[in-house]
Amino acid sequence: MASRGWIVAAVGAAIVTACLHYRPDRALRVATGVVAHDVCSKSFVSGLDPATVFAETVERDGLRRLRRVLTFQIDRTSKTVGASVGGLFAARALFHDGLGCVLQHGSKEPYLLKSDIAALKSLKSPPLLAEIAGPDLVQPVNPALRDALDHAFEEPAEPPFRRTKAVVVVRDGKVIAERYAAGIGVDTPLLGFSMTKSLINALLGIMSQQGMLSPSMPAPIPEWRAASDPRHAIEVEHLMRMTTGLALDETNSGFDPSSQMIYLHDDMAGFAVDAPVIAPPGRRWAYSSATTQLLARIIRDAAGGPEQTLALAWRELFNPLGMRSVTLEFDGAGTLQGSTYMLASARDWARFGLLYLDDGVVDGKRILHEDWVNFSAAATLDTDYGAGFWTNRSEHERAKGRVRAGMPRDAFYASGDLGQRTVILPSQHMVVVRLGDAVAPDGDIRGLTRLIREVIAATQG
Repeated sequence: MASRGWIVAAVGAAIVTACLHYRPDRALRVATGVVAHDVCSKSFVSGLDPATVFAETVERDGLRRLRRVLTFQIDRTSKTVGASVGGLFAARALFHDGLGCVLQHGSKEPYLLKSDIAALKSLKSPPLLAEIAGPDLVQPVNPALRDALDHAFEEPAEPPFRRTKAVVVVRDGKVIAERYAAGIGVDTPLLGFSMTKSLINALLGIMSQQGMLSPSMPAPIPEWRAASDPRHAIEVEHLMRMTTGLALDETNSGFDPSSQMIYLHDDMAGFAVDAPVIAPPGRRWAYSSATTQLLARIIRDAAGGPEQTLALAWRELFNPLGMRSVTLEFDGAGTLQGSTYMLASARDWARFGLLYLDDGVVDGKRILHEDWVNFSAAATLDTDYGAGFWTNRSEHERAKGRVRAGMPRDAFYASGDLGQRTVILPSQHMVVVRLGDAVAPDGDIRGLTRLIREVIAATQG
């Protein structure tokens, strides 16, 4: 009996130790944070049905097992969304017009920008980018192109479902075909998730063109300034290419530091900046939203503050490109939430892609630094990731697989969770945007490559 009691005690101690180390409470708070934030953004910014958004959100990896106990509440008067797991581990997201949603942690009010969004969006002169379409839906006139869009929206008989929300095809600067799910139109802003990382790339490209920042400079992070700090050797390019060597690997499990940064901390970069070094900079690649969020803080500091960051984005990027349906969300400390939370219409995502298709030049004006596009699309180490974009310009097996499936070798693309994609196809003079809620682990990459292959075939000759 004494032996059995010792075993029970040892097992109990092991369980307690594991809980203290892995902190399942934090993972559960990440889950409720995802639900509160995404339902808030998609309901109040995109105007989608909250119940439908919730049902689709809890089908995601990591949330599926909790869907029986996850609940949400939306208050349209206060414009807030709450979420909990059986009434515990509550999260609360607040909506502010023009600024989207932000999570509130505890009783502390998050930082709210004082920017006049309408004034930032006001145009003193026409956009540099020529209009890509009129106000009406552009129906494909080519039967093969129409079939390609049919295939992009068709659903399999069984899960995982694709839930395509929008597809836009632009060729030679004009929309030649587009389609939207019910309740979504040409101006509906949709969440890009990690396509927001490509926005950070663009802002850095603008600041590099203006001489404010450079990829080769040491990352201007005060906490790493001491010469004795191994993080002192980290450059801006290491952050862009996710080769910092910091312990910030992302797994989307709720236990990883990137997930906890996004959903548990007001000052996201303030959390990420304390990560220890586990490899020399430039030697090891690991996908990490946290490294992009550090770039967002660098942009904020170089621009002069949160309001100045937002003004820079509208003045130098969105207005010149004619992107009118954009919402940028900020964290609770006033830093652009650069890893995950930009919303824009499918046409606006296409306009963004055209900037890269045209080598960073719009109507003769260079917006991105010379050679910035090729730099961004060049593969990092032995991966198929560039600098803020995924790329086919790589020897990685995933890149080769996409090429075999019909996506050209010179293609590169912004990519976000659930299959958000803006694909730049230089050899085809084309940009293809696909937005939706594909819960397959790869975001339905097979569906994307089929769409690209069929669109190219439909436009040949």
